[in-house]
Amino acid sequence: MITKVLAERGQATYTPFERIDRTPEEHSRGITINISHVEYETATRHYAHVDMPGHADYVKNMITGAAQLDGAILVVSARDGIMPQTREHVLLARRVGVEHLVVAVNKADGADPELTDLVELELQDLLGEHGYRGTPMVRVSGLRALEGDPYWTASVEALLQAVDDHVPVPVRYVDAPFLMPVENVLTITGRGTVVTGAIERGAVRVGDTVEAVGLGGELTAVVTGVETFGRTMERGEAGDNAAVLLRGVRREQVRRGMVLAAPGHQRAHRTFTARVHLLTADEGGRRTAVAPGYRPQFYLRTTDVPGELLLPGPVRPGDTVDVRVELGKPVALDPGLGFAIREGGLTVGAGTVLTVDD
Repeated sequence: MITKVLAERGQATYTPFERIDRTPEEHSRGITINISHVEYETATRHYAHVDMPGHADYVKNMITGAAQLDGAILVVSARDGIMPQTREHVLLARRVGVEHLVVAVNKADGADPELTDLVELELQDLLGEHGYRGTPMVRVSGLRALEGDPYWTASVEALLQAVDDHVPVPVRYVDAPFLMPVENVLTITGRGTVVTGAIERGAVRVGDTVEAVGLGGELTAVVTGVETFGRTMERGEAGDNAAVLLRGVRREQVRRGMVLAAPGHQRAHRTFTARVHLLTADEGGRRTAVAPGYRPQFYLRTTDVPGELLLPGPVRPGDTVDVRVELGKPVALDPGLGFAIREGGLTVGAGTVLTVDD
């Protein structure tokens, strides 16, 4: 709905649902559950927007940090209110360091205003529990805005104004050594291998030499092309969703979960120390303690790998401990990197890397 409204002002390119999601049942409902990357402009900002309407997409992208969000729009139905997945979305947003939220209370055109008031009060309580206080809430109707209804089109404009006002301009680490987690790998016939992802820090230019590090592989390559949202650029910098063309690299040599980095600035590690918080059952975590030998999945940047928490004894849900971690595969790590721990489809913990072993 955002790109539809802004496209009429020339501030975005609108992509209809049928070009994002070709599933017949989703097409007939006028919605999509497919992830997509779009860009648009407001009067004062230029946004790279990652749309994650499906719960699985959200969980995957949030806990791996693939989206690297500066802020987020949480969409909640005015008719349904807080759902179980809403709680997990807010929890994960806080755990991966999203500092600023704006709430779009959707389907407000067909909801009782008094019930919508209650939904907003419950949302403020939930958000407050996780440290999001004074979160703006804007009532919208995606369907009516798509139909061009002036009232609901104006509500989308109000939502974007709330994002402009509430989410500060982020600090970009452009002067740091280049680092981009690999999100996807493509082959373009006649050109070579393209690696996509969100640049975490630094900048990359055509002609630069970069290293791919992690997951047991390592290679050096020259960048022969940089694109952002389909536009050829001379450089990409921190905050950009970029596609980087690598000379002489075969597709199987680079995988999601590796990182592209300035030569000599990243190493892969299998063991590290971390501060880990185990979520309680109320937060969506385990009901029972974990014991030495516990082997969950660790989600770090764009990868997930099995590993072991080297615990001295049982740790109960709700506890925070400093612990040593041993991964099944080497991953590019830095002190301060956040990660999530999952088991059996549940997010059971979150942590921060303290030190890495050489």
